[in-house]
Amino acid sequence: MADIKLNLTNLSEDASNSDYVIFQKNISPDSGIQSVAWKVIQSLGNGSNHPFTYPQEFYVGAKDANGNYMRVIPAKKGSAYEMVNTLSGHELRSSAVSAVNPVDVEVWNSLTKGSMDAQVYRGGSLLASKVNIAPGSKANFQFQPVLLIGSVSQVVEGTAMNSNVTVQYLTELNLIGISVADIIISGGGVGPESTAIKFTLVPTVLVL
Repeated sequence: MADIKLNLTNLSEDASNSDYVIFQKNISPDSGIQSVAWKVIQSLGNGSNHPFTYPQEFYVGAKDANGNYMRVIPAKKGSAYEMVNTLSGHELRSSAVSAVNPVDVEVWNSLTKGSMDAQVYRGGSLLASKVNIAPGSKANFQFQPVLLIGSVSQVVEGTAMNSNVTVQYLTELNLIGISVADIIISGGGVGPESTAIKFTLVPTVLVL
């Protein structure tokens, strides 16, 4: 499927120079998966816009206990990947078996000793991770074309979106059936006439 072209446009009256975070949630029932700040857009003034792309394809990667990062691999639904010990050292590779769930992507720690972290990347940026996976254990990833967006402060890309991160005006944007769209920021202002910040997805091209 083709990548989705998006354009974040600030038509609000917000004067606080807010940052905007965009991330996704893993929908596979794996409680160890951490969502991270996929994109953080800063200094987007009133009337300004920020174009970006949502790639349909994502990649899996891994880090071993020695701090080595494995090469990333294009992920396919229903496939499994594993970190193994080879003659040259640790490597991440496709597994000979498929994922149990045909819509999940699995990343296994097939080492005999040593933990690992599993990661998912979209468009070259970290999207989600699971840390300290023990030998014989795995991470399950599954994502729908749905974005979460909100206002944040002092958050950088790659930050884990946990309880320590406060997101205001959190909004879910469903990209199913969309090829090109604007994300309009509205609301804000000061005094009694001010309104809450609002994020609205406005499709300009639909997938036929």
